Amino acid sequence: MQRTLTSWFSGWLQGLGALALLARDAFVAVLRSRTPWRELIYQVYFVGVKSQSVVLITGAFTGMVLSAQTYFQFHKVKMDTATLAVTGVSMCSELGPVLAALMVAGRVGAAIAAELGSMRVTEQVDALRTLAMHPVDYLVVPRLLALHIAMPLLTLEAIAVGIGAGYMVCVYLLGIDSTYLWSNMLRYTDIPELMTGLLKSFVFGGVIALIGCYKGLCCGEGAEGVGRATTEAVVYASITILISNFFMTMVLAPLLG
Repeated sequence: MQRTLTSWFSGWLQGLGALALLARDAFVAVLRSRTPWRELIYQVYFVGVKSQSVVLITGAFTGMVLSAQTYFQFHKVKMDTATLAVTGVSMCSELGPVLAALMVAGRVGAAIAAELGSMRVTEQVDALRTLAMHPVDYLVVPRLLALHIAMPLLTLEAIAVGIGAGYMVCVYLLGIDSTYLWSNMLRYTDIPELMTGLLKSFVFGGVIALIGCYKGLCCGEGAEGVGRATTEAVVYASITILISNFFMTMVLAPLLG
């Protein structure tokens, strides 16, 4: 049992070190402007535009159910007009960036791991090296930059749609006065909450890209290896998002609050 735990911990540390080295190589490549711009534009389209539907639906129904549940509790103490304020703060600082990142991790993280894993299995990654093209420059950097660009924008959309959907539920389904509802939302939802959400989404984009690329480039042989890498990319990215969200909340909330 002890030997099993030791081997698992050793493998986990090796994977973490390899992921850190991949992040370093990608950062150096960005500083040296080794970015294939055509591939970057396509990745921004693939990550951002094609992920809009799932992110917007998630944001809308999250804002709706959060507003409804908040109203049911606040109505007991006659605080109906504060319902949308809770929705706004929650969507900006927590639910918007986290749920958008989880949806993108499920869609884009899996696609990245599967694509790069298939390239590795079919030896296309080795072919890039024979052509004097570093795989990090051509495969990792465009996806990393695309997620850094697209995730804050997707988060902004999720926040806006979530607050708008929550407003519609409060006014047209629950009958709350729209003037005081909107006034309280603007009063308590301030710039620090929005900045917290955008900073989190920027970090989450890097997490999704790095874990997806790492799992794809280091996958096992055959279809089984690609499938396992795809599953692990989604699971590890989702867990890392949830864990890092807690620590960023503890750090950013006192600084920006």
